[in-house]
Amino acid sequence: MGRPDLAMTTTRRWLFADQLGPEFDDGGESFLIVSRRAFGRRRMHRAKALIYLSAMLHRAADPRVRLVVAETYREGLAMASPAGAGGVAVVDPTSRPARALVRRLGVQVLPARGFVTSEQEFDAWARGRKRLVMEDFYRDVRRRTGILMTPEGEPEGGRWNFDADNRLPPPQARDLGLRTGFPAEDELDSQARAILATWEDEGWLHLRGEDGPRNFAVSRAEALAALTDFIDHRLALFGPYEDATMAHDWVMAHSLLSVPLNLGLLHPREVIDAVVAAHDADPAAIPLAGVEGYVRQVLGWREYVWHLYWWFGADYPASNALAAEVPLPDWFAQPQPDEVQAACLRHALGQTRDRAWSHHIVRLMVLANWALQRGYDPRQVNDWFIDMFVDGTPWVMPANVIGMGLFADGGQMATKPYAAGGAYLNRMTDFCRGCRFRPTVRVGPQACPFTAGYWWFLQRNEPLLAGNHRLRNTYGTMRRLQDLDALVAQEAGRGAGPP
Repeated sequence: MGRPDLAMTTTRRWLFADQLGPEFDDGGESFLIVSRRAFGRRRMHRAKALIYLSAMLHRAADPRVRLVVAETYREGLAMASPAGAGGVAVVDPTSRPARALVRRLGVQVLPARGFVTSEQEFDAWARGRKRLVMEDFYRDVRRRTGILMTPEGEPEGGRWNFDADNRLPPPQARDLGLRTGFPAEDELDSQARAILATWEDEGWLHLRGEDGPRNFAVSRAEALAALTDFIDHRLALFGPYEDATMAHDWVMAHSLLSVPLNLGLLHPREVIDAVVAAHDADPAAIPLAGVEGYVRQVLGWREYVWHLYWWFGADYPASNALAAEVPLPDWFAQPQPDEVQAACLRHALGQTRDRAWSHHIVRLMVLANWALQRGYDPRQVNDWFIDMFVDGTPWVMPANVIGMGLFADGGQMATKPYAAGGAYLNRMTDFCRGCRFRPTVRVGPQACPFTAGYWWFLQRNEPLLAGNHRLRNTYGTMRRLQDLDALVAQEAGRGAGPP
């Protein structure tokens, strides 16, 4: 994580809102620009708007950092650096539009930071491969970094992957009963809310979702406290319940570190090192299986999707291999969970509306699964995930949504669609326990919309998917369903309303 000593330079550092950690300013004078035009371009969740604005205000509390509010970035740059772009340097931003902007403005662009692996390293690994498999990338990075490796060059514990040990369903209890420490809001949060309210009153900022307590770290001190809180109170159970979901425990054993990581307040290597150190200090209390599962998320998946954002190209979010063209309905786009009877989708939309966050299984197997089954337009779904989640960024979501969630890339990310019916949800969540629908029923008043929707999705897309070898047996089962015609008629007649 070393950084050059540029504290004595006269070059000022331009920090973007996701470059708020100490490694991005190198100890010199810096500035942040809030572009009103850029801020108001997307209709984001108000909790996300608060996170970003509050984080910038907290960073600007450092006397070496100036916050500039301007109509455009160009105007803000002129205000922050009257001498022009020549005396300004910026760490390469995390989106294509931002990278193009800083180059148009003529500032000095430094190599990207904030990740364990560089774009050049990924390029060298990926060149010539027929398929970019995350597992292969993950193993390569572990070999090169030595993370969870023995001195002999073997994976610690003799296995690369402990997924088989990390698949417990939710317990019968109402929650896991684990402690979660949330940051205390301060005057800067109040200032951020007041600014957002003024901008909304002026009519150029349009937000959605509910406001509520800020649950995620927005300063370096808060981020370090959140990391310690996760390790001390939840890491031990992260692995076993990594893929489980509970209606009354939205945190469970998850880290809540995606926001400070994406804001640049934590470096992924320091998070990984802290988690591994906790296991090394007490292997009995912090099992290897859970530690490897968490390292896989940060060192494997997070790094992987970051690189795929650049590798797949600018047109990737427009992918639509399944020709899904249903517009995102308003009850989903502006979450109205009270209108939804299906318990799993009601809870998922409620978490989105109220907290702008849910963990990966809720996103993939409820929200994206529903959008996949119903044929929602992939670009609209991708934009929705970016705007509605506090950790949603243009580089995070495409591979997760376009690829994993919607199979809109035709299989570049996944070997088959991540479609699932009520049986999976009933096994890995407790949502079905109080639901009016039955996960085993396909047709009729008690038919689970996810179970029926699963078979309807396969039937609709049979011309495109029947040749997929991983779906051969599934399509054989589908063709033997005696109620398939009734199911198709039922789901086709459901319309765009909430289930």
